[in-house]
Amino acid sequence: MSIYRVHFKWKDKDLILRAKNLDLTHPYFVSITELVFPETKKLIIDPSEDDVRRMFGKADHLMIPFQTVSMIEEFKDGEPQTSAVVRRFKVLDESEPENVTE
Repeated sequence: MSIYRVHFKWKDKDLILRAKNLDLTHPYFVSITELVFPETKKLIIDPSEDDVRRMFGKADHLMIPFQTVSMIEEFKDGEPQTSAVVRRFKVLDESEPENVTE
């Protein structure tokens, strides 16, 4: 089953909607049904996610104008889990040469 992430602008805010079903055949709108909201209980609440839930949480079908959509992502087996990436970096001293490789 695919999950779609739709990035769009609404009332001067950049928002992301997650859905199971998209229809791009309408000439002026992206049709979105079966909205998906994370159901896990979190200690830290993402304010943008909370805004989306309050604004669109009870909707069965949304029609978003194409002009407001900046990107649509499709994930085949559900949405990937985001994980933090930690990278080492080196502070260069002015006396060291700039072409330093590890």
